[in-house]
Amino acid sequence: MRVFKAFWVIVSLFAFAFAVPAHAQSCTPRDFTTLSISTNTTPDWIAAILLAFPDLRYDATRSMLIDANGAQIFVEGPTGRATADILPRATLGDQFAIAYPLSRDLSSRLVPWYDPGRARHGAFFAFLYGSDRADVSTNLVAVAAGQGTGTVFRVNRRRGVACQLQAAMQALQNDADRLAPYFKNVGGSFNWRRIAGTERLSAHSYGIAIDINVDLGGYWRWSGATEGQVGLYNNKIPWSLVETMERFGFIWGGKWHHFDGMHFEYRPELILFSRLQGGVVSPLRED
Repeated sequence: MRVFKAFWVIVSLFAFAFAVPAHAQSCTPRDFTTLSISTNTTPDWIAAILLAFPDLRYDATRSMLIDANGAQIFVEGPTGRATADILPRATLGDQFAIAYPLSRDLSSRLVPWYDPGRARHGAFFAFLYGSDRADVSTNLVAVAAGQGTGTVFRVNRRRGVACQLQAAMQALQNDADRLAPYFKNVGGSFNWRRIAGTERLSAHSYGIAIDINVDLGGYWRWSGATEGQVGLYNNKIPWSLVETMERFGFIWGGKWHHFDGMHFEYRPELILFSRLQGGVVSPLRED
């Protein structure tokens, strides 16, 4: 499996070498860990979506999300199924079955199938970011990792992804020397592909995910673990890096039972849902 993922790293880098991506546009980034939130009559998971993506509105009578251009998607709520059953065919509501933890406590990930954010409703991602490779590709821009590495990530400019990643990279420049190793030998960014061992599209397909240093991150399939019985995760990623990425809307795969410690993906709705549910935001402090 390590060979499989490494193959896609090479493919991603090859594609980038022959592209001429634009730079991320100027924008006003948002800090999702301090953004003003409030509860209302809609379920918290709907409220979190609307806070994360202000261009959307919710028609409760028809159970539809509608964007500024009139595009619509049907909203199906949580099914209450076991988490292992949710993963291969999650509804929009199922994505919120496990609240993403805004803390440094990794003990919850020892619970089998505790994978907050790993369940994805494909139609929702297509609605937000593009329905096919060509659609996503036309909206890719380049965001420099900085840290003196020369690394560049290709991500989607839709719904503020590139804007938020650019802000996170700029914030991390405050500790550039210490963090530089984590942005070398990276796993890449945009790559239209299936998740290893499944028919589901990777978050990388939508241009909303980045993989940092593949040697320092760790990946459950490379560990030889059995699915659903992954066990301990030896975290090598500084918490300051994780928490900065979370501030700007990127969840971390190191908090999953099926850990992917190199992986960050743009899921501001999960950050906001956790806060609406009373999740604790870790204070930024030294590692």
